[in-house]
Amino acid sequence: MAQSNTRLSPRQKMINLMYIVLTAMLALNVSSDVLDGFSQVEDGLSRTNLNVHQRNNAVYADLEKFTSLHPDKGRQWLSKATEVRRESQRIYELIDSMKGLIAVEADGDGADMTNVQNREDLEAAAVVMLNPGRRLGEHLRSEIDSYRAYIEEMVPDSAKRASINAALSTAPFRRPGTAMPQSWEEAKFDNQPVVAALTLLTKLQNDVRFAEGEALNMLLSQVDAGDMRVNSLSAFVIPQSRMVMRGSRYSADIVLAAVDTTSRPKVFVGGKEIAGGKYEFGTGSTGSFDYSGYIEVTNRDGSVTKHPFSSNYLVMEPSATVSASMMNVLYAGINNPISISVPGVPMSAVSASMTNGSLTRNGDHWVARPAAVGTDAVITVTANIDGRQQTVNTTKFRVRKLPDPVAFITMGNDRYKGGKPVAKAALMNAKGLEAAIDDDMLNIDFTVLGFETVFFDSMGNAIPEVSAGASFSSRQKDSFRRLSRGKRFYISRIRAKGPDGIERVLNPVEVIVN
Repeated sequence: MAQSNTRLSPRQKMINLMYIVLTAMLALNVSSDVLDGFSQVEDGLSRTNLNVHQRNNAVYADLEKFTSLHPDKGRQWLSKATEVRRESQRIYELIDSMKGLIAVEADGDGADMTNVQNREDLEAAAVVMLNPGRRLGEHLRSEIDSYRAYIEEMVPDSAKRASINAALSTAPFRRPGTAMPQSWEEAKFDNQPVVAALTLLTKLQNDVRFAEGEALNMLLSQVDAGDMRVNSLSAFVIPQSRMVMRGSRYSADIVLAAVDTTSRPKVFVGGKEIAGGKYEFGTGSTGSFDYSGYIEVTNRDGSVTKHPFSSNYLVMEPSATVSASMMNVLYAGINNPISISVPGVPMSAVSASMTNGSLTRNGDHWVARPAAVGTDAVITVTANIDGRQQTVNTTKFRVRKLPDPVAFITMGNDRYKGGKPVAKAALMNAKGLEAAIDDDMLNIDFTVLGFETVFFDSMGNAIPEVSAGASFSSRQKDSFRRLSRGKRFYISRIRAKGPDGIERVLNPVEVIVN
């Protein structure tokens, strides 16, 4: 290439140098259009912050109203919402104070951060936020990190947490064409015009309001997150008992039951799920029984809650009272079995007493033992109903003496009552005369006090022999020995005494010797 030998004059050299300086200044300067754009964005963000703040206030007001109507359910959530608003407002005001410091640095004392004059100043934001002595940018980053972690704990929804994390991120930033990433504060405030720095801080305030709103809405939704949604209401009467006795109190709970027919809860009794929620089973024994379980409910948020319950039931024998008015009789001197029951009341809560004698209990059975014949015995039954002792029945019984027994001679395993032939050998081995009531209903032994045997000689004369007790006398035994086949004798004037203490004379016994 040919080299030019043209020499520039000193004046031309000066012009060229000034051109280079002007070009450099133009490259460093920010156009007024860009600055105006930042101002417009700043104004829009300020209006948005105001709208978001008003919306957050409305959510908080809803939570306050709910808590005033339902203090127990809303109190804990309102307390958390108040803390969220307080912390959000603290961060918002901290950012506002830093915006004010940048405006003062650019315009001096009396600066208005909503109308900064030196918008293009590239040093003011860095002087305030990146000053090694004050480290306001580093302090702001630390506060944002703490606030972000605090809000994320309030929001269980993973998608919303990710959105909050992205909006309030303070991760290092790597500019295009640079080898090393910059810290968050350097990327935001180093070599930034004042208007851009203020706009970035206003955007950060907007992100704080957004995070606050997400947390408040989540707290409001948690107020009734554990409540069941219902679509059917029914009235129910739940009595303590469907069987009520005269004089006792009827008690029932009248409730409004709400159910969700699209989502039935699961019912468990004794660890086993009950299909359809109806608990049915057969009863094999009588008595009082307890059972318990829980109802498992799936909430709107997918969580499961368990609601325990317990109850009891009484199983009684199927029974009916059948009585004849002419048969209310007790026998004096013996144990008369009595059946006493009160339908709907366990036997442990039943008691009874009797006049003219004693009434004792043996398990679920009773024994009446009247004392005097001819005086009525009155049995009074009481029961403990609803914690109060109450008379439920009074029955009068006539007290009679025992029926007359039958006299007999015990011969081996047989009771010989006369009227048919008996072996002479069996008669000789018999000890004496006995008496008892033996009619399949009563089996009561009597004491024989004495009797008389009557024999007949060949002339037809009666020969009596008297026994002073229940045993045959030796003279009577001798008379038995002299009897021939087909002969007979009579046992008469039999005196016996029963448990009622009454002495009576029994019918005679005819003995025929085989």
